[in-house]
Amino acid sequence: MPTPLSQQLPAIELETGAQPTHSILWMHGLGADGNDFVPIIHELKLPPDTAIRFIFPHAPKQPVSINQGFIMRAWYDIKPPNLNHYEDEAGIRRSQYAITALIERENQRGISSNHIVLAGFSQGGVMALQVGLRHPDKLGGIMALSSYLPLAHTLAKETHHANTSTSIFMAHGSHDPIVPIHLAKTSRQQLVEAGYQVEWHEYPMEHSVCSEELADISRWLQQVLR
Repeated sequence: MPTPLSQQLPAIELETGAQPTHSILWMHGLGADGNDFVPIIHELKLPPDTAIRFIFPHAPKQPVSINQGFIMRAWYDIKPPNLNHYEDEAGIRRSQYAITALIERENQRGISSNHIVLAGFSQGGVMALQVGLRHPDKLGGIMALSSYLPLAHTLAKETHHANTSTSIFMAHGSHDPIVPIHLAKTSRQQLVEAGYQVEWHEYPMEHSVCSEELADISRWLQQVLR
């Protein structure tokens, strides 16, 4: 069920101009928080004539099995040994509803869904795919960095036609020890076979973001924010 507005996720909000016409919801990775990607705003070097509201929500704090049950910010629980085995479906769906509520709030603030981009790194990118592919209104774009497709077995019955043509940006490090690149490539193939438009990028790095990747993200964002 949807998350009540009074219980929405706390978030950092930064606007690049008065009266934003576009919004980018950027979800962080496991153990981080909304501050993690705030510095990239200036590095993206987006056109100054587009007023964008960046929203960096904080995931809830919860025990994480793969980290010995330590409590940290996480969009869902992860159990060893494989990321896409024994998925925490209940946790993924709770975060899905909470992120959807943020989209709905942007709609209420005058930002149409096709002017909203969902982005995220690692767990955050997983959630961008989970929410974006199922959202009933067309979004501006979906960005999944160092991520994979969650709940793939439910996608066929839950996907929404509104976003079958939405541009998807996927990027991954070829030496990623956290989210193996073969998992990301399998996810890309599943999306392509389902009819989605996926722009794929691969970089010689581990579980991180590099300058070349930021340049590619900037170019893609400028296309989808037009």
